[in-house]
Amino acid sequence: MTIWLNALTTLMKQPTAANPAILITVAQVEGSGPRAPGAKMVVTSLAQFDTIGGGHLELCAIDIARQMLNEKSVGLSGSNLAGERRLQRFSLGPSLGQCCGGVVHLAFERVDANAAEYFNYLQLRLRKAEDSWRLVALDCADTAIAPSLCDADGRRLHGPGMLPTLPTLIDSAMVIRDAAGQRWLLDGCLAPRPQLFLFGAGHVGAAIVRALSDLPCRITWIDEREEMFPDLQPANVTIEATDIPEALVASAPPGVSFLVMTHNHALDQRLSELILQRDDIGWFGLIGSKTKRMQFEHRLQERGIAPERFAAMICPIGIQGIVGKEPAVIAASVTAQLLQVWERMASTSPVLPSRSSATAASLAANEEASIATGG
Repeated sequence: MTIWLNALTTLMKQPTAANPAILITVAQVEGSGPRAPGAKMVVTSLAQFDTIGGGHLELCAIDIARQMLNEKSVGLSGSNLAGERRLQRFSLGPSLGQCCGGVVHLAFERVDANAAEYFNYLQLRLRKAEDSWRLVALDCADTAIAPSLCDADGRRLHGPGMLPTLPTLIDSAMVIRDAAGQRWLLDGCLAPRPQLFLFGAGHVGAAIVRALSDLPCRITWIDEREEMFPDLQPANVTIEATDIPEALVASAPPGVSFLVMTHNHALDQRLSELILQRDDIGWFGLIGSKTKRMQFEHRLQERGIAPERFAAMICPIGIQGIVGKEPAVIAASVTAQLLQVWERMASTSPVLPSRSSATAASLAANEEASIATGG
């Protein structure tokens, strides 16, 4: 779900947690860039996690991060700011020879074991589907203004109390200036909107969970057989071992995607009936053949489901042209199908509907001028 965040929280739990890492964030993009603002990667002295787009840009960013890691630690005074925080401008075409041709501004920040509580708290909020915004002072590394978290109302959730006046919050990242002219990274860390309720912990269900484990979605994985679930779960998965999986259909939030593939056709039918009785679902997939679909349509119509509702039931599942029956093949096909569905939903339902495009454009234009002179 958030590879960079999982990497940071995992690194901080290890015996070598005293060794710092550098968190790199795409702070702003002018023109075309390999990744959008808000994309991140983590660099340590020996490894790297996630990506800001690859290519020459990423190689240069890794080199800068490793230079920062090699900076002699002399405390958190401004004299050592270059080893703690940086904002750097990259011209992709002239300087790096990348075809994108735009300009990318990258924010670099040192992260050590002292930040474990901060990033663990952020990860907890994302798992609870709660949005957060990080604020990082780029021109000062004093502990009094260490990175903070706030909510959508600008209220401080974690970190020191000194915060700049916030503009309209955005769903990615940008650089803002406070009244004193100091630059801050405003970094939207929003919980993934796509949410899947997956019924069935068999081979195909497990393969789908693996395929979705690194994607920006939240999965509620449901089965009556607790022993079927693996011991270790991806960070974006919540297990529901229950004797009444039908109850999860009723409690699911509006707009959720449902995928039914249990070990029991009778249970599949009960779940399908309950799902089709709702008029606020985002998507519904049912594993099975065209014959199974015909049988279910006949039986569900007898149970009062209107024929027009069957258009909402996708069965067979998966994208056209992929016919393999191996669990991994089905998982790849269904994952691609879900990504298509979720991207369509995202295009029609903006994450922050209160933010007008005019306001966003105005903020971006103001910051472009600001960062060009100071970055």
